Amino acid sequence: MTILAWILQGILALMFLMAGTGKTFGSKMHIEGFKHWQLPQWFRVVTGIIELGAAILLIIGYWNNTVAIIGAAILVAVGVGGVITHVRVKDPMKATATILVLGVLALILLLILV
Repeated sequence: MTILAWILQGILALMFLMAGTGKTFGSKMHIEGFKHWQLPQWFRVVTGIIELGAAILLIIGYWNNTVAIIGAAILVAVGVGGVITHVRVKDPMKATATILVLGVLALILLLILV
């Protein structure tokens, strides 16, 4: 595994640990976001659990490459879903940029690991 993969794994794991925790435990920002996107609050919790799970898989992936591949693939799917959500409600690019960048980073990591 390359140093670039380790760095990407660390960045993505930290970002999605933070985002997943906020969604799962109901930070005000995430509650308001899901209202804005016209998505139910139970979906916020499910999304948070998926993000936390993928971040944990990336951490375990430091010792097991296959687990890192699964975590990265899940985060690519989360990134695609997030971008679609922002586009669906016509959010500005500034609001979409974070999940777009994280999704692209997850895709790069996936391509490195495969």
